[in-house]
Amino acid sequence: MHQEAIIALSVIGIVAITCQWFAWWVKLPAIVFLLLSGIILGPLTGWLNPEQLFGDLLFPMVTLSVAIILFEGSLTLKFEEIRGLQKVVRNMLTIGVAIAWFSITAVTHYVLEFSWSLSLLFGALMVVTGPTVIVPMLRTVKPNSTISNILRWEGIVIDPLGAILAVLVFEVILSMQASGHLPISHTFALFGQTLAIGIILGAVTGYLFGLILRKHLMPEYLHNVATLSIVFGVFALSNELSEESGLLTVTVMGIWLANMKNVDVEDILDFKESLSILLISGLFILLAARLDFSQFEALGMGAVVLFLFIQFIIRPLKVFVSTYNSDLTWQEKTMISWIGPRGIVAAAVTALFAIRLEEVGIENADLLVPLAFTIIIGTVLLQGATSKFIAKFLGVAEPEDDGFLIMGANPVGRMIAKALQESGFTTLLADGSWTNIKAARMDGLATYYGNAVSEHADRHMDLVGLGHLLALTPQKDRNALAGQRYKPEFGSNKIYLLPTEEDKESEKEEQQSRKAVNHGFQILFNKELSYSKLASLIGQGALTKQTTLSENFTFEDYKQEYGKRAQPIFIFNAKQQLRFFVDAESFKPDPGWTIVALVKDEKVSEQDK
Repeated sequence: MHQEAIIALSVIGIVAITCQWFAWWVKLPAIVFLLLSGIILGPLTGWLNPEQLFGDLLFPMVTLSVAIILFEGSLTLKFEEIRGLQKVVRNMLTIGVAIAWFSITAVTHYVLEFSWSLSLLFGALMVVTGPTVIVPMLRTVKPNSTISNILRWEGIVIDPLGAILAVLVFEVILSMQASGHLPISHTFALFGQTLAIGIILGAVTGYLFGLILRKHLMPEYLHNVATLSIVFGVFALSNELSEESGLLTVTVMGIWLANMKNVDVEDILDFKESLSILLISGLFILLAARLDFSQFEALGMGAVVLFLFIQFIIRPLKVFVSTYNSDLTWQEKTMISWIGPRGIVAAAVTALFAIRLEEVGIENADLLVPLAFTIIIGTVLLQGATSKFIAKFLGVAEPEDDGFLIMGANPVGRMIAKALQESGFTTLLADGSWTNIKAARMDGLATYYGNAVSEHADRHMDLVGLGHLLALTPQKDRNALAGQRYKPEFGSNKIYLLPTEEDKESEKEEQQSRKAVNHGFQILFNKELSYSKLASLIGQGALTKQTTLSENFTFEDYKQEYGKRAQPIFIFNAKQQLRFFVDAESFKPDPGWTIVALVKDEKVSEQDK
């Protein structure tokens, strides 16, 4: 039995990561493939039975995982990101929630013929949109920052609010079942108690832990583990004081830490983000494996009608009312209206309440889970497959991240930036030297004045449309540091370091030095072409020139024509695919590619013209 459990957990982990990897490859939300995998492993093949695997630990594990996911998401919520949008976010979380709640309730009651109490519960469960699917979807769709910030704030904060509403309705149902009347005073008292405990306990815990981090009272190697333990502890304490207030508590705690001055949570956020990916992936597979297809048949077309109402009527109504008289354009409002997928919180809390209601004999309680998954699958598949196209059609998508952040606005950096810009690629030059920045601006190049690896750069440097780093300073350590800083952002294969004179001390030392500097990054050009060499060529009057290869003028012809007069920098084609010439790589471009090279003199053969 233990061996079977080990195999099952291992398979879940491997399948989960494979789904995430494949989703990244095809640019679709991972939840699509996670749900399909769970359905295949569970109801289709019967190989995975979550209840049998975890027993009574299944839902405690689910709720703790959801707490971690919400805490991680709330660490990214900074008030400065929604400056000017506070009213819109507030309306989405108040007026918008009320519109969605009562609208979904009414449709559920009249279309599916659920009781009013059960319809109210399902409406509360479905007001959540959920960061578990919105954040990955935003990474793929890449709408502008206004849309992204609104959707992130809505998705993260609305999860605990939806859970609290569901708890209130659930308590009302149980009280009515026992006493036969509506306990209004009890309901309002419970709502106030839940909000008070969640907000106060979350704020106090966040403040106290923030002080510990600010004053360095705890060694850094304990930060991640301590944070995880505190999240578990405060979540359990909050739920003990008031049922289901724990989600609100950990969300408030995360928001407090994220906005507390002089508190660095980047390492904690990195750790929690990786943990959340694993938890989200595993949970979707487990919950999908619990589905029973016979229950979907019992819902009939009513579930499809409800999904269509939520997607095409209720969500747009909520958004357009909440954003009335705001500065958002109609295109932005339409995009926000289209994106509202349901996620892990909706699935987990629905499954939890469905089991409890079935135990007390509430009619149709067994249909809550398949109905919730109908909405989850429908919103995720439709929105995941179409949102990127719609964002581009509406003109609210950020540009593709094929641009270049160039560290070093020195003569070499300016030369390469101008060559890239002339070839149709976006560039941003970052430098702490005002002389270099001033020269770059005189050349019409976009710049950031400051250190590209500073905290100020994290807050103020706009990386929209940028997906590569060129570290072109004369100092190898600065180049390596920049590479390490932007490795999580761009990926090591999109980071290029320029050799310096420090890399050429001796053959043996050079190999060791270059290995230390490399860290898996791309090393530009060749070991002989250092920063000093390039700067010297530019100082002697060398200019960049473009030469398009053809069937009659191949790359071999190009090398024979120019010889050592030309140093190829990069090459691109009509599809805007670009490759830099890097060390230890032999690349033979095909006809149709255009070579951009630094040429020593201005003599151009007839073939080049």
